[in-house]
Amino acid sequence: MSHPDQPKPERTTAPSAKRAMEVAPIKSTRIYEEIVRQVKQMIAEGRLKSGDQLPPERDLAEKFVVSRTSVREALRALESLGLIEIRPGEGTFIREVSVEALIDAGNTGLAQDAAFHAAIGVAAHNAAITRIAHAIMDLLTQSREESLNTPGRPQRSHQDHCRILGAIRAHDERAAQQAMLDHLAAVESLVLGREADGHGTKKRS
Repeated sequence: MSHPDQPKPERTTAPSAKRAMEVAPIKSTRIYEEIVRQVKQMIAEGRLKSGDQLPPERDLAEKFVVSRTSVREALRALESLGLIEIRPGEGTFIREVSVEALIDAGNTGLAQDAAFHAAIGVAAHNAAITRIAHAIMDLLTQSREESLNTPGRPQRSHQDHCRILGAIRAHDERAAQQAMLDHLAAVESLVLGREADGHGTKKRS
């Protein structure tokens, strides 16, 4: 029986247990994407409007509880999407999401294509539709980029967008619906055709 004043032996961790607990630090490498998602949601819901100025980087970092580096990455991503404008010496502002402003000389890029469809959602004044549209576009980014890199696709997309826009401006509901359906059918045909080629299936002439 040990003496009451005798110090208790220290517990030691077995070498095997130490090795088992050797883990890598948990890192979140895409924090900026969550910032982008939240800003896009605020724009979709009308909490951020065209011309609104965003707080400085330092304030945004404090609000989101992230580093200023993550904030900078998020701002660059939002700028590439055409949702914000960074003015040196002035600040960062929400850009006007105008359908007309997204039609240019037939040169439709990925960001402009996404913004065009987002603008239609915003014009519908339906936050649910806008959220769904943003979510779908985020999920299909790679597929849409491949589609727009197909020869002739940007020009066809531009033509489809002009047709859709024309019907919307004319308040012709049926024409707008048909134009959008034709646009979706063209994209579907392109995607399915590319997948068939990828599996070695020859397309019919």
